[in-house]
Order: sequence, then structure tokens, then C-alpha cells
Amino acid sequence: MAENFMITLKIDGVQISVPEGTTILKAAKDNGILIPTLCDLEGLTPYGGCRLCLVEVTGSPKLFTACTTPANPGMDVTTNSERLKNYRKIAVQMLMSERVHMCAVCVANDHCELQALANQLGVNHVAFERHFTREPIDSSHDFLVIDRNRCILCTRCVRVCDKIEGVHTLDLKKRSKNTEVIMDLDEAWGDSCSCTGCRKCAKVCPVGAIYIEGEAMSQTKNPDVAEFITARRNRK
Repeated sequence: MAENFMITLKIDGVQISVPEGTTILKAAKDNGILIPTLCDLEGLTPYGGCRLCLVEVTGSPKLFTACTTPANPGMDVTTNSERLKNYRKIAVQMLMSERVHMCAVCVANDHCELQALANQLGVNHVAFERHFTREPIDSSHDFLVIDRNRCILCTRCVRVCDKIEGVHTLDLKKRSKNTEVIMDLDEAWGDSCSCTGCRKCAKVCPVGAIYIEGEAMSQTKNPDVAEFITARRNRK
């Protein structure tokens, strides 16, 4: 198989070369330029749902999701302008205004990507009306628990269950802020006939929505698991 052609572009004024077909997010990451994201995860298909990886491209008034936009030859990308910082702050505030994100009483406190990103961006208040949900916690599984009140709908759990574990136990129902992660045909997790109990969903959840009962988050969290398994499967 022929090797990919290399293309050259600029990211934050730095000229870099990457294989054709590389996304802006991966091009930046591979060259030490960090772009914040909550839904993207190496080893999973890009989703573009959290909108935190928005970047500017010279010559276009639009903003582009770095995780789904291919790098093109001659492209001039800005990843950290004041405009983008403000958009990211707004995105984090909107996520925190939906459902229940009270860090002090969350199982993922100090091990939460949303919390870390809010601190990084200087988000110390929420400028939107909060929508507190009262969804029941499903602890019917032997050791996996889902608290939909803390879910940010990044779909990492859905994609890792589908693409990595290959069973597609998890999926989504409803729309907009009413969207929820479900098991099989909207059953209690303990009644699922397809769940293998692999724990991958808990390992990649960026917040405290899915966790392993009785296990510390420092032990549970492992966002590299999808990349590790994908790389092992692709070994020749």
C-alpha cells in the first residue's frame, strides 16, 4: 500500500507537515499543540459534539471543529485566540448548566475532565439558568453504575461499546437536553442481555456519569484504553 502524501500547513504560526487525511486536532496534538476537547478520544471515531475544539482558519469567517476537519495544504489555523477562549468558556458553562454538576459531592471530584477544563479556562461561575435533573441512578448492574444526572452526552461510552467492545449495548434516546444514554432497548442495566461487563465505558467517561461501584476513580479512569486496544488490533 502506498504511503500517504505529506501536506504542510500552519498551526498557531508554526509550520508543520502531516500525512494527508490527518485531522487538525491530531496534527496539533502530534506537534505538541494542545486543543481542549471532551468528546474526542484517540481510538474512537470523531464525534464533534462538545464543540470545545473549535478553531479558526484564515480566510473563513466560520469556526471549525478540529476533531472532524481534515488538515489541508496551506491551511493557516489558530487554536487559542481570545475569540476561541470566550467560546470555550461559554461551551463549558452550558455543559455545567445542564444537569447536576456539583463537584464537591461528585464521585469524580478531582478526577473529572469537565472540572479540570473549567479550572483551566477560568470558568468560576455559570451565566446560564441551571437545569437540575432528577433522573434515578441505575445501579442494577453487579458493579457498573450510571448517573444520568452527571452525563454530558459526549458519547464516549456509546462509541467505545460499539467500536471497541463491539456489542453496542449503549445508545441514545430522545433529543437535545433531554437526550439520555440507554442500555439495549431502554432497559435497566442489570437486565441487559448484551453487556459484557468489560468496564470500558467507565474507563472513558470524562465525568462521574458511569463508574464502578466501590472503586476509586483514580483506579477506574483510563482514557487511553481505546487507543491501546485499537493499536493492538492494527498490529501486523
